[in-house]
Amino acid sequence: LEEDEKEMVKGLIINKFRGDKTILDPGVEMLEERSGIPVVGVAPYLNIQVEDEDSLTERFETKRTVDLIDIAVIRVPRISNFTDFNPLESIQGVSLRYVKNPSELGNPDMIILPGTKNTMEDLLWMRENGLEALILKEAAKGKLIFGICGGYQMLGKQIADPHGVETGGVIRGMGLLPVTTELGEQKVRTRVGGEILGGMLDGCELSGYEIHMGISRPEGDCEPFCRIRDEITGKERTDGVFAGNVCGTYVHGIFDHGSIAGKIVRHLAERKGLVLGEDGVDYGLFKEQQYDKLAATLRKYLDLDAIYKMMR
Repeated sequence: LEEDEKEMVKGLIINKFRGDKTILDPGVEMLEERSGIPVVGVAPYLNIQVEDEDSLTERFETKRTVDLIDIAVIRVPRISNFTDFNPLESIQGVSLRYVKNPSELGNPDMIILPGTKNTMEDLLWMRENGLEALILKEAAKGKLIFGICGGYQMLGKQIADPHGVETGGVIRGMGLLPVTTELGEQKVRTRVGGEILGGMLDGCELSGYEIHMGISRPEGDCEPFCRIRDEITGKERTDGVFAGNVCGTYVHGIFDHGSIAGKIVRHLAERKGLVLGEDGVDYGLFKEQQYDKLAATLRKYLDLDAIYKMMR
């Protein structure tokens, strides 16, 4: 660490410790003597399910066999917020695969275009390696195509970058949604709640968050995906677009709430003449329970009084 970075380190935490902590006590004393920094806790190893960091996940390397319902997520090079899809993956009978080559796409029941740190570059990547052409063919067959954030922008007619936020210039989109996007210099960061307005999810309550550059403007008399309320400003507006079997939205975490993921899977099953059981768990509630478990454990094993003093 650089010297100014070292000055910001006020305490050390030993994480994922297994066994009897008293055995580690001499090591804790040694760390404090050699570093001159107090050890403010020894946290045990926990069997909990919390979401992966984009750059640290092993999920992309896992090879999954195709199950009754097959969902393909396009693994663009700059993928972000891929934990959006964990609720779908948690439903029995569903295989969720991350696809980066045309040969891997197969015959999925649903294709998801995820968020990305660079929409224009990742769209050009799909165009060059042939995935865009395959997605267009699957859309023409009536397959469900769902875009979130950058994936939503890709599905539109055009993406413009007049301020050079990404690559600059203008490129055509995939043309599956009647939307044009202009990337802006201000990033939208907010939490939202609302209701889905059409399709198989009509009337479903939703909650999630937005974090994106740019504004997408629907053209003509098209059907909005949802009506949302900005939880910071209190303003209400519509978001996203439905166009037959293709839809897109800026709302991350949309599958977490209630039974949305389960209803999508049940719809996909019905199209194949299959009957699946329950809608699936409320993944948002499940996540809260996991983080509550983590928080309770840290309260027990960390010196929070010391940590709060460091924060002040």
